[in-house]
Amino acid sequence: MDNLTVCKRCGSDACYETVTDTLVSYWCMGCGFTSNTLTLKDSPVHDKLIESLPELYKDLLFEDEDGFIWSPSTINIPEKGMVFADGTDKDNWGWSAMLSIETTEEERATNPVLKNQMRKMDKTTLKSFKERDFMDALEYIGMFEK
Repeated sequence: MDNLTVCKRCGSDACYETVTDTLVSYWCMGCGFTSNTLTLKDSPVHDKLIESLPELYKDLLFEDEDGFIWSPSTINIPEKGMVFADGTDKDNWGWSAMLSIETTEEERATNPVLKNQMRKMDKTTLKSFKERDFMDALEYIGMFEK
């Protein structure tokens, strides 16, 4: 079941709360951060999360008053594009987005990484957005198009 709730990180009223039998997840469209009931501070899942995150994402982690750890979202929709946090540190960052394009037969034949990929991210479409413009970055990649 999905509900809109107030984000514990930014205060936006555009935070999606998804409740299942075993998990409550949060994804805020206002700030672009996500959390869930498994990422409590010092939990095994939190510790695994820390190991796998890039340094910028580690710098941006936020602990709310209930001990939930919020991290920046990375959105990757192969047929549309991707949105990710980008910058040098927690004082100098924003969102970046790029569109996906079709790969060519030649690319699939000559590049082992693209061998089975029908689409790839097009770095020439990279666009930067301010920290509070997460929804604009999602709109740029066409996430809200039907």
